[in-house]
Amino acid sequence: MLYFDNAATTALHPKALEAMMPFLTSEYANPSSVYSSARKVRSAIDDARQIVANVINADFSEIFFTSGGTEANNWAIKGILGCEKHGHIITSQVEHHGVLNVFKYLEKQGFEVTYLPVDEEGFIHPSFLAESIRKETRLVSLIFANNEIGTITQIKELAEICNKYNVPFHTDAVQAVGHIPIDVKELGVDMLTLSAHKFNGPKGVGALYIKRGTKIDPILFGGAHERGRRAGTENATGIIGLGAALKVVTDNFSINVARVTKLRDRLINEILTNIPHTSLNGATGTNRLPGNVNISFDFIEGESLLLHLDMNGCCASTGSACSSGTLDPSHVLMAIGLNHEKANGALRFSIGLNNTDDDITELLKILAPAVERLRNLSPLYDDFLTNNKEVKI
Repeated sequence: MLYFDNAATTALHPKALEAMMPFLTSEYANPSSVYSSARKVRSAIDDARQIVANVINADFSEIFFTSGGTEANNWAIKGILGCEKHGHIITSQVEHHGVLNVFKYLEKQGFEVTYLPVDEEGFIHPSFLAESIRKETRLVSLIFANNEIGTITQIKELAEICNKYNVPFHTDAVQAVGHIPIDVKELGVDMLTLSAHKFNGPKGVGALYIKRGTKIDPILFGGAHERGRRAGTENATGIIGLGAALKVVTDNFSINVARVTKLRDRLINEILTNIPHTSLNGATGTNRLPGNVNISFDFIEGESLLLHLDMNGCCASTGSACSSGTLDPSHVLMAIGLNHEKANGALRFSIGLNNTDDDITELLKILAPAVERLRNLSPLYDDFLTNNKEVKI
């Protein structure tokens, strides 16, 4: 299998699995208990908490574990707002649905929401944010790195604006942590979300960074877990796997990033050079996630191309895995100005640690004939050729 859907999820790293195994078998004590075997589990959780803190340059006490990115996003957004049912909140048009749908829910509850536009590469202009903040603005939540088009947001500039107006700032960094350097102190963010399965950890576990002094209510009530801020017995096995995976991917960080970036650039260049009527969506160069490739293939539908690839043992995506099953074009691609045809003809290839040069070669061997086959069946392509007197590829 050629796997190019690492933005949806990554393979569990063997070292993460190795770290998890004892806590799936013999070390099963509840970490909230007081006896020695429970303290061993608690210690392992704390080790993972310290790893996360070190990677993003936070303090140990500012890391809180959750069931994943969706819960962490919900907690950051709803927790800041508390029990209020009115006020002004800000997000962008290109957020992951784990943020976007929370804002839509809050809008129905009485909050006024500003959805900031983006430019053709997916960037949020700082001036748009500054102009949108009001006296009654209670929260700003903006994505760190886009899951569909790979654009890396200028978070530091946006956070500085929020700090100037004393507005809490949250960023969904699920696609960024483990893939690009992050320093929460330098960035000046108040809250940051991450999820283990995006950096070769297990599914069902994530974390929320909460800057010391940030006033945020819990959204789960029960016991005194996570220092009284997130009730529920900790997923010890998942947390330990999260820490182990994050340590592995960041111990060789510059090497990993350079290798994945090289594969990304090769794939982009070869597609754009060798397959006509294709275009890259999102930012270029250092402003793009190392492993993200989002290409529009004119005159065909992305879903059809995806099925052709699947029949040849290749996994890719037409966008966010959380939006699969919908016939609507990607809200992200529409927000950057693509028409329905180009948006529906887009595919995302997301490269991970396990991908190789040989994988890229094999993908390209499958991709070009699949595009040609589908275009030859497309009336849109026939019309284009007739009008432009072009020879079929």
